[in-house]
Amino acid sequence: VQLVESGGGLVQAGGSLRLSCATSGLDLGGVSTTTWFRHVTGKAREGVACISKNLSGALYVDSVKGRFTFSTDSTKTTMYLAMNNLQPEDTAFHYCTATTTTRIRLKTWNWLYLYEIWGKGTQVTVSS
Repeated sequence: VQLVESGGGLVQAGGSLRLSCATSGLDLGGVSTTTWFRHVTGKAREGVACISKNLSGALYVDSVKGRFTFSTDSTKTTMYLAMNNLQPEDTAFHYCTATTTTRIRLKTWNWLYLYEIWGKGTQVTVSS
């Protein structure tokens, strides 16, 4: 089972990127939750966006609401994170994750240890 991210890169502030997360050996319809996290060296990993069967609609961290959109394709094999109006503070290594746990709730969706499957990540750099 693998998750492979792509689509990261260098963009100017105000620009857009779309991250993709391709699955191998995993049917997204069989997991409870998929989430994008991001990490800046020296800081804790941050949950960015989540789609869960245990929750209604996609969840987003406040700093990206209205700018990022999390979606999956109709074949349930690829996840996307569309990022618009990117800002320098969005610079981070971005990871896609998946889990089968039923413990995902509004208060727990960004708990790292609940996620069993992680991709290797892709770097997003936003210049000012």
